[in-house]
Amino acid sequence: MRIQSTLTLIAAAALLVACGKKEEAAPAAAPAAAPAPAPASNVIKIGHVGPTSGAIAHLGKDNENGARMAIDELNAKGVMLGGQKVTFELLAEDDAADPKQGTAVAQKLVDAKVAGVVGHLNSGTTIPASKIYSDAGIPQISPSSTNPKYTRQGFKTTFRMVADDTQLGGTLGKYAVDTLKGKSIAVIDDRTAYGQGVAEEFAKAVEAAGGKVVAKEFTTDKATDFTAILTSIKAKKPDVVFFGGMDAVAGPMMKQMKGLAMKPKFMGGDGICTTELLKLGGDAIADNQVYCAEAGGVDGEAKVGMEEFKVKYQAKFNTDVKLYAPYVYDAVNIMVAAMVKADSADPAKYLPMLATTADFKGVSGPVSFDEKGDIKNGALTLKTVRAGQLETLAVIR
Repeated sequence: MRIQSTLTLIAAAALLVACGKKEEAAPAAAPAAAPAPAPASNVIKIGHVGPTSGAIAHLGKDNENGARMAIDELNAKGVMLGGQKVTFELLAEDDAADPKQGTAVAQKLVDAKVAGVVGHLNSGTTIPASKIYSDAGIPQISPSSTNPKYTRQGFKTTFRMVADDTQLGGTLGKYAVDTLKGKSIAVIDDRTAYGQGVAEEFAKAVEAAGGKVVAKEFTTDKATDFTAILTSIKAKKPDVVFFGGMDAVAGPMMKQMKGLAMKPKFMGGDGICTTELLKLGGDAIADNQVYCAEAGGVDGEAKVGMEEFKVKYQAKFNTDVKLYAPYVYDAVNIMVAAMVKADSADPAKYLPMLATTADFKGVSGPVSFDEKGDIKNGALTLKTVRAGQLETLAVIR
């Protein structure tokens, strides 16, 4: 019995060893296969840059919203490139309207391998950033920069959605003399590329129209006290004061003018042609005192598309369009239309299609670019303030 028990135990042990070896030899069950990630080429990155911090953050955010709206709609609609459905991703950066920060975020977008950039908002950040994009071969469409230098550097990658300062300042200068009958005109600028540029064009146009510039002063885009320059200007008794700069400075400046009992017509470019000016200037702004020009505008049948855009924008972001969101929206769509035409998001392949964009039907009207990248037949919208509202006087081309 003991021998049989021993044999039985030996047999059982051998069986366990054999079974153990069999289990070791058997491969582990493979885990369920995870869905393959979408190829990186199916995600197309588009950069947007504007000042979303600082004194004019309201304008930068407005522009960024225009870009987001376009991206969201494109993704909802579905776009095919190279036989595959692609997804657009917006890489939004803040340049704080500072040239140094502008070049830093431009390099960041280049390093992120964006297919294109819409921005910057200010000429002072757009111009230095444009070389970085040009060196990388990345198309750049500025929705709002008006300094002529931007598209006159010989870069093939620069495009502009609005009329430049030559047209903007020139039209306002002529209007100051011919329509407002300005006899003595003072000019102030904020020393930025935009402010100084539009002020110089305005002054040249005033003199060409037979007007007289009696004072030229300057401040900064961060200044809050204008007593010294306004007191100096008051002594010259101007009937028109032109300010080359943005609403964040123009509003407080108008309040201080009222405090000094100054009541000239107050003029400026697109930088002051905003609803924010009305808030900042408050009761210092009298009816028919402010005259400004938006570097863009629609007339005729195009008004319908612009109004529809404003309704959709308000519904999406619960705020009204400030200024250039429609031009950003169009810029994103124009860039993608060029990609579709080239059947590629490779900048080298779609850039020629972007350069030859002809009569793109945007919410800001038809868009075509000339050989420098400037918009053809760009419009200006002349406005004044009445009953606390910006009111359109005319659209000029």
